[in-house]
Order: sequence, then C-alpha cells, then structure tokens
Amino acid sequence: MHPSQSELLKLKNLGLASVNILHSIGIRTCDDLRRVGPVEAFTSIRGRGINASRVLLYALQGALLDVHWNDLDPDLKRRLANEADQMLARQDQN
Repeated sequence: MHPSQSELLKLKNLGLASVNILHSIGIRTCDDLRRVGPVEAFTSIRGRGINASRVLLYALQGALLDVHWNDLDPDLKRRLANEADQMLARQDQN
C-alpha cells in the first residue's frame, strides 16, 4: 500500500474504494483533499463519469472535519449539496 493511500485511509469516512476514486482525480494526500476541498473533489469525480452520491460529498467533508458524515449539520449538508449542484450545472454547460 502506498503511504499516501494509508494516510487517506486514516481519515474518517474513507475506505479503499473512496481513496482509489480520489487517486483517480489526483488527490493523493490529506493536504491535497484540504486544498481542493470536498465540493471540487466531488464534482471532479462526477465529471469523470463516476456515479457518486451525495454521501461521498458529505463523507469528504466529514473526513476533513474528523466527523462521521451522518453527524454533519443539516445546514452544512444543504450548503455543500447546493454548491456541488451549481458546479455540476456549470460543468454540464461546457
């Protein structure tokens, strides 16, 4: 296992499948995920044709906050979803 893979696997909410998906969009470390942010990471994943649900979006945010995705504040989830929807709509226009 690559060291960066194990680093990401230590984050809450992320398993091997999620880490492999993150690697496919160039996110290899916790710092990469922090720099890109959960919304951009999620929309990049979706932009590659990977069918990811909003749970992944919430899991990415929870990983950065060290919180289980289901324990995120509902308002935060709503804001994340709205931001992701807007970014995906812009991607669809291009």
